[in-house]
Amino acid sequence: MSDHVYKLLELTGSSRVGIEDAINKAIAKAHETVRGIQWFSVTETRGHVVDGKVAYWQVSLKIGFTLD
Repeated sequence: MSDHVYKLLELTGSSRVGIEDAINKAIAKAHETVRGIQWFSVTETRGHVVDGKVAYWQVSLKIGFTLD
């Protein structure tokens, strides 16, 4: 493995389906404009409640990508 320098980007994904879907949506969207995404770390999980039920999930994460 070669040495890398990483930059961090903070994102928040949301989903009506669940936590994993929110993470996947955030990473997929970032992938559209950010090259070299290598890893992610979930920093916070929360949700929005409507009428006593979870309406959607919000997941904050940091993604690490390599610099060219």
